[in-house]
Amino acid sequence: MNKPKKGLDSLGGLVFSTDSGRMCPACREPSTACRCAEVALPQGDGVARVRRETKGRGGKTVTTISGLILPADELKSLAKQMKARCGCGGSLKDGVIEIQGDQVELLCQWLGERGFKAKRSGG
Repeated sequence: MNKPKKGLDSLGGLVFSTDSGRMCPACREPSTACRCAEVALPQGDGVARVRRETKGRGGKTVTTISGLILPADELKSLAKQMKARCGCGGSLKDGVIEIQGDQVELLCQWLGERGFKAKRSGG
């Protein structure tokens, strides 16, 4: 009895190609042309959880906002508006907006005015 040979599909697909380099396992496009991260919405329930964090940041206080279900470009625009409102810096990492300093009360109020459900989380 002959055993069936394993093809590329049973192994999970093409991972590297000498023509284009690394390949995305989801869309099977070259990593440089992959658009999976832009299309995917961040995980969450639609409630913006605003919390103050200092752990792992060298003692610096950072306000994080997570749980917003928005496309990447809208989330980036919202982060820019938040930074302008607070008058400080920040960033967007993996669907979580990070704003420098303790801005929890200001951002909870600001998000509520914009029609988002905002909740203060953590102590």
